This record gives sequence, C-alpha cells and structure tokens, in this order.
Amino acid sequence: MLKVGLTGGIGAGKSEVSRRLASYGALVIDADQIAREVVEPGTPGLAQVVGLFGTGVLAPDGTLNRRRLGEIVFGDDELRAKLNSIIHPLVGARLRELEQGADADAILVEDVPLIAENDLADFYDMVVVVDVPPRLQEERLVRDRGMTPDQVAVRMAAQASREQRLAIAGIVVDNSGSLAELDREVGELWAELSRRARSSPAQPG
Repeated sequence: MLKVGLTGGIGAGKSEVSRRLASYGALVIDADQIAREVVEPGTPGLAQVVGLFGTGVLAPDGTLNRRRLGEIVFGDDELRAKLNSIIHPLVGARLRELEQGADADAILVEDVPLIAENDLADFYDMVVVVDVPPRLQEERLVRDRGMTPDQVAVRMAAQASREQRLAIAGIVVDNSGSLAELDREVGELWAELSRRARSSPAQPG
C-alpha cells in the first residue's frame, strides 16, 4: 500500500484534486469529513466541544455550528489548541481504523489540511501539496465561500505558510490555472503514484 498525504492551504483546491484521484481508483479518506462525523449529535466529541465552548456553538437543530465555532477559535491560538486536543485524537483513531481496512495494494490518499502544522509528513510515504499563490487563495475564498478579506486573513494566519507546506512536499500540484490544466496535472500525479506503488517493497504482515 502506498500511503499519500494530500494537503494545501484553505482554498487551494484539495477537494478538486482528491475527487480526481478517487476517479482514477485511489482510496481517498477525507480528514475534514471525519472531523465532522466525530462531532455529530450524540457523539462524545460533540459533548466535549459543548462542554468547553458552551451551547452557543450549537445550531437550533442540535448540530455543531461550525461557522460560529470557527469565529471563536481562529482568532485565539489557545482556544484553537484546546479544540484540536479534542478533535485530533478522535480523527486520528478513525483514520487508523480506515487504514487497517484498506487493501494491501491500495493507493491510499489521506486529504489532511494540517500535515505541515502537526508535523505529520513522516507518517506518509509521500506528501502531495496543492499549491496556489496566497492572493489567489483569498480571491477564491471571498468569491466561492462568501468570506470577508479579514476572515480569510485570520484563517490563513492560523495555517502553515506556503513555504512551510512546500518544504514537506514530495510532489507539488499547481492549481493556479484552469480545471483543464488541473486535470492534466492530476493525471500526471496519478501516473507517478502508480509507478511508486508498483516499485514500493511489500509491507510486512
């Protein structure tokens, strides 16, 4: 099994890349999706979050109001660290469960936003970084997610810098162009991942 970490800054387009890799046959695990699952209503994760932040982070239907929670934690390093201390172990445990269920010959792609921030690069056979210039990140987030420039600046400041992400990259996917150009880049990426998977030594059982 080839274990690939896929990362990139907010608005870089990791989801576009992961969807294309899945269409080629990669087993894609989305850490953000898992992070949502571990705080669904009735979970211990949500109970811990509410215990820390209060019921003000809940929507009227009892689900977690992620936008409200983000407004609270992304401007406060200490609160964000406390939230991460709840969420990250739950996500990590679920990731390990899914990894254990993967086929031995799978190309496993884990879409994880915080590989650089949490020093996780060594857990992967390769790290793929989806890269765009910061200015383009801001333009996309304002246009596509309705964020204000101030909100974007806070979110980007809470993440690793572009240079820190590129420093851990085994392969860089440039997503600053068109979707057609991204299609071509991901096709080349898949060919390289497939080559590496074929040449990687068998893992001991």
